[in-house]
Amino acid sequence: MKKIFGLLLTAFIFKFAVAQDYQNDFNKFFQENDSINQLRTLTEWEKSNPKDPELFTSYFNYYFSKSKEEILVVAAGNPPKGEKYLSLSDSLGNYAGFIGSQINYDKSFLKKGLDKITEGINLYPNRLDMRFGKIYVLGQIKDWNSFTKEIVKTIDYSAVNNNDWTWTNDLKKKNGKDFFLSSLQDYQVQLYNTGNDDLLLNMREIANSILKHYPNHIESLSNLSVTYLLTGEYDKGIEPLLKAEKINPQDYIVLLNIAQGYKLKGDKKKAIEYYEKTLEFGDEKAKTYAKQQIDELKK
Repeated sequence: MKKIFGLLLTAFIFKFAVAQDYQNDFNKFFQENDSINQLRTLTEWEKSNPKDPELFTSYFNYYFSKSKEEILVVAAGNPPKGEKYLSLSDSLGNYAGFIGSQINYDKSFLKKGLDKITEGINLYPNRLDMRFGKIYVLGQIKDWNSFTKEIVKTIDYSAVNNNDWTWTNDLKKKNGKDFFLSSLQDYQVQLYNTGNDDLLLNMREIANSILKHYPNHIESLSNLSVTYLLTGEYDKGIEPLLKAEKINPQDYIVLLNIAQGYKLKGDKKKAIEYYEKTLEFGDEKAKTYAKQQIDELKK
């Protein structure tokens, strides 16, 4: 029995070492942008160990990289916000347009990559890097509905596995719950930064999904509030903030947002009350802002 176990263990170690070699080779060729050898490595790897989780992430990286095509754009008007560009001037030195780059995505390669990572997620549902990788790509191609659906799926699954997440090479993610929730906050900010008011509904869906499983998550209560305050639904916006205040009465960001909500609503008395609470618990920047607002409201 000991000899058989020893043979099995040896076989496992050998198989793991081979998989590591494929992974290292692929990463090397990926860094070198050598797509021919990337594909060759992936093909050999798949024959050797078709269910290796790192194979799925590597295929995903390969296809996503292949799908990207950068093109030069010359256009009139203003360039997209936040993107690098070169200004163009007319003969009089007046602004005439810009030159910039634009990334397009080949749908065929993109689909192959998304199919591979979806297959990997189905086989290894605790691999958070796979889930986040898919969400990242959906954000890059601005498929916000699929982006949102994938986030909600992951939130729902976090209640199934109790945030017992793993990462690359199946390494266990420490502080899984905190890491998971903080990452979700980054996705909410990503949606907000688009400046597209239509995506406030996506933010609301994500916030509500988080609160279904984590009702005391103050950041999600604040995010939910924002989706209402920005659309003029002030009472609905203030309500989740008051819940957040009960959870942490000294959270000055929450107190400041409540004050802002009441100010927008036109309730000066309640706004001043919460600006004064901000003076009590806020940092210096928050206190300075709160004092300015109180002075303005008392004029």
